[in-house]
Amino acid sequence: MKNLELDNIFIPSKIPSKKLMIILHGRGDSSEGFRALPEILAVDEMNYLLLDAPFEYYTGYSWYPLPPNQISGIEYSSTILKKVLDVLFADEFNAEESFLFGFSQGALLTFEFGARYEKVLAGYIAVSGYIYDEVKLLVDMNENVKNSNWLCTYGIEDSVLDYETSQKQIEFLQENGFDVEFQAFHKEHSIASDELEMIRKWMKKIIENI
Repeated sequence: MKNLELDNIFIPSKIPSKKLMIILHGRGDSSEGFRALPEILAVDEMNYLLLDAPFEYYTGYSWYPLPPNQISGIEYSSTILKKVLDVLFADEFNAEESFLFGFSQGALLTFEFGARYEKVLAGYIAVSGYIYDEVKLLVDMNENVKNSNWLCTYGIEDSVLDYETSQKQIEFLQENGFDVEFQAFHKEHSIASDELEMIRKWMKKIIENI
């Protein structure tokens, strides 16, 4: 789509609608890495916007630098994402019918940006990621997002990010009133076919009730 501050791939819905899924890739990847996702999810009324992160990283892009220097990048990417979503939801798409999907670094932004954004989306999906600061997130977040739908999935065999750390972060959010569904899969730092099928059904159920 033109007039956005991030390079992107836009895949229109097969059935015209104002529903939109915004997809955030992981470190070193790009929008191209998720080009097949719309066909896998098979939601005919969903438009898809696959975004490229703002920082170059080898042959791909990243949303923020590696730890322990990630906060400046997280804040910058969050600012850019706000500008992008403000344009998208000005009149072309409906925030309340849309989804934010992130993998790895994109999953962190799904939480760190998505929970703070002033508009409430229909659903948020964070795959194989962690939260930068779950305590601060609870303080800063848009309280209305607690009424939305959140799904966090993770791989028990993930060798890139620690499963137990992310699990404890989600449990902390749950214990403090943030309703997040957490699902573990026997997988590495990747997206599994049974995981995608579960996500597809999860989305369909939400869409049916919009």
